Amino acid sequence: MELYAAIDLHSNNSVVVVTDAADHVVLARRFRNDLETIVAALRSCPGDIQAIAVESTYNWYWLVDGLRAAGFDVRLVNTAAVKQYAGLKHGDDFSDGKHLAQLLRLGILPEGYICPPELRALRDLMRKRAQLVRQRTTNILSIHNLLARNLAKSVGGEDIKRLKDAEIDELELLEDQKRAIKANAAVLRCLEEQIRLLERTILAKGRLREEFHGLRP
Repeated sequence: MELYAAIDLHSNNSVVVVTDAADHVVLARRFRNDLETIVAALRSCPGDIQAIAVESTYNWYWLVDGLRAAGFDVRLVNTAAVKQYAGLKHGDDFSDGKHLAQLLRLGILPEGYICPPELRALRDLMRKRAQLVRQRTTNILSIHNLLARNLAKSVGGEDIKRLKDAEIDELELLEDQKRAIKANAAVLRCLEEQIRLLERTILAKGRLREEFHGLRP
C-alpha cells in the first residue's frame, strides 16, 4: 500500500500524519522531537511511504537529515506557498499535516531547497553577514537622523562610518546627543570589524566552489 507522510514540525514536538492513496489517515500522532521515535513510528505504518513532507521551519536540519539517513525520500515544504482550502473554518496541526500529505500525493506540493549539509555553514555565515550589514545601516541612519534633526546637516554613510569621538565632541550638540552618537559610532566600529572578518572567510571558502565565484565583498 502506498503511503504519504507529512510532519508539522515545532520547537519541541512534531505532528506526524500518514495517509494512504485515498487520503485515509493511517497515522496521526504528536511526538516529542526525537528522531528514533519518529522513524520508528513511520516504519510501523502498514505500507510503503513514498515520501515525507517536512515543514520548512527554522529547526528542520536535524529532522530532514535524519530521515534521509534512514532511507526516506524527504521533501522540504515551502510553507509560504501553501494555501489551505478556501472557506476552511477549523484547522489544527493534524489537519495541516493531512493537507500537506494530500498535496504530496497529488504531486503539487510547493517545495523548498534542501541545502547540502556541507554548504550550510557557509550559507549561515552569509546570512550572519547580511544581518550585521542591516544593523550597520540602522546605526548609520540613527546618526544621520540625529544630525539632520539638530544641525540640518546631511552626512553621507561613508563619512559617518569614519566619525571619530574627537570629531563628535566638536559638533554643536548637547552632551547627551554627542553621547548617543558615540554609542552608535562604537557599535559601528565593532560591526565593521566583524563584517570584514566574515567577508574574508566567506570569500576564501567561496573560491573553492564554482557557484560562489561571483561573490564580491
